[in-house]
Amino acid sequence: MYDENKAKRAVTFINALKHTKGKWRGVPFELLPWQDKIINDVFGTVKENGYRQYNTAYVEIPKKMGKSELAAGVALYLTCGDGEWGAEVYGCASDRQQASIVFDVAVDMVEQCPALKKRIKPVMSVKRLVYKPTNSYYQVLSSEAFTKHGLNVHGVIFDELHSQPNRELFDVMTKGSGDARTQPLFFLITTAGTDRNSICFEQHQKAVDILEGRKIDPTFYPVIYGIEDTDDWTDERNWYKANPSLGHTVDIEKVRAAFLSAKENPAEENLFRQLRLNQWVKQSTRWMQMEKWDACDEVINLDTLIGRECYAGLDLSTTLDLTAFVLVFPPRNDTEKYIIVPYFWIPEENLLQRVRRDHVPYDVWKANGFIRTTEGNVVDYRRIEADIKDIASKYVVREIAYDRYNATQIILNLQDEGLTMIPFGQGFKDMSPPTKELYSLVLKEKIIHNNHPVLRWNFDNVCVETDSAENIKLSKKHSTERIDGAVAAVMALDRAVRNGGQQGSVYDRRGIIVF
Repeated sequence: MYDENKAKRAVTFINALKHTKGKWRGVPFELLPWQDKIINDVFGTVKENGYRQYNTAYVEIPKKMGKSELAAGVALYLTCGDGEWGAEVYGCASDRQQASIVFDVAVDMVEQCPALKKRIKPVMSVKRLVYKPTNSYYQVLSSEAFTKHGLNVHGVIFDELHSQPNRELFDVMTKGSGDARTQPLFFLITTAGTDRNSICFEQHQKAVDILEGRKIDPTFYPVIYGIEDTDDWTDERNWYKANPSLGHTVDIEKVRAAFLSAKENPAEENLFRQLRLNQWVKQSTRWMQMEKWDACDEVINLDTLIGRECYAGLDLSTTLDLTAFVLVFPPRNDTEKYIIVPYFWIPEENLLQRVRRDHVPYDVWKANGFIRTTEGNVVDYRRIEADIKDIASKYVVREIAYDRYNATQIILNLQDEGLTMIPFGQGFKDMSPPTKELYSLVLKEKIIHNNHPVLRWNFDNVCVETDSAENIKLSKKHSTERIDGAVAAVMALDRAVRNGGQQGSVYDRRGIIVF
């Protein structure tokens, strides 16, 4: 049910505040239509007992739309206007500096409001605003979740939820409202992120499911402003769809300038789509076009490859992580395609722990035969060595490329078994030609990857580095998740391209592709 008086009270309180930035400083807040709807809905929708129906509001919207001002207004209302004695309201973000952004806006709003300034005591050493009439406070917290147990939460403002490094702080804060709190509110406000295994994407997906009718949760209020994956990001009309404050808090010319920069520099495209159009993109430096990758999902029977010539790449993990061994079968004529066959290993003992921690379905992949496990809590190289020998007994593995800086006893053992081991540098010189070649083959649909989900996940994680000569390499440092299979595939493809053709290396015939 809707309580107009409760909604009006919240709107009136926030409208009495003043803006704090640039030309808007000192101007009364006057909620924009999209902001007004959120405040009316969240604070005016109540249960039969009169308390708020929504305890979570998820607001996903591009940058420069007035998120910080709205969040500061909500924080102050929960602290000073909600009628809650001893209210504990917390501002959270990925770090204290980020959490302080909304807090500092709230401080400036208090400074410009004589009624609040008279009643609020700032304690800046701990980033706290104390509302003396009800002994309530609003305080900044950072992501050290282990120190936050025991709080009696009335309200939480989560700024840029997509930047949370893990779910610990979110879980602690959203489960930290004591029995004494009758209507706690968790106000989650963020732009889209890049990590689809994060707590933010979990909340995003829940919001989408509720908006599209797949889920029902009367306590969860979803708001998403952004373009769809199928929308044309270059169409200016779609920019207004994603930016409800466009023309008010941000000028269209600034968005146009950012767009032109993104068009001229592909590395900026994902940043524009993420921050300006609120699209969930996989990595900040766009490399693989996953819709093109998915178009190469032809599946073939591996038994038909037995006895056939191939080349391999081996990316050995640390003792705790994913190890990848990838075969590439070169085409035997002009009509055939390159075939990629990957193998993956992970320690058995910590598999379920990694599923819970990383939100990656290793257990499902294992059950479906897409990943193998080794006994214990560290990688058993003896098992991997035995598996590679078995694989090599089925196919004619001409060469196995490996990272020369990650050589272990397994390399010598495989070499002793008669396999040709090729050290492979991970710098621009060695990695750029096959990386560009693989990208070109994907665009031309000249590869078959058997729709392998672990390999797809690896390629979807890839970020690349570029040098001044426009050489590229896969970057483990900048990629958000594991890319071991992608690295192994690139090394294997290099050996297949250099040795698989009857007329010599394709690099020699037509040079290196430059994008």
